Amino acid sequence: MEITNAMAAAICMLGVIPSAIGEGWVCCHAIDGMSRNPEMFSKLRTTMILACALVETTAIYCLLVSLLILFIG
Repeated sequence: MEITNAMAAAICMLGVIPSAIGEGWVCCHAIDGMSRNPEMFSKLRTTMILACALVETTAIYCLLVSLLILFIG
């Protein structure tokens, strides 16, 4: 039973990969926008931080579910 729980937790953690790619994509395009239009720096920075926080919650949910699978399931 423990091996199946460990496999399920490992599969659940695969959801972290798109989250990391998405966060890199958000930061890349925000920096690109800041370099093209420096006057929008503060507005783009605020939007980038908010977007990174929303993208990061996906990774946190994956971690939470995998820990629940390991310790409760």
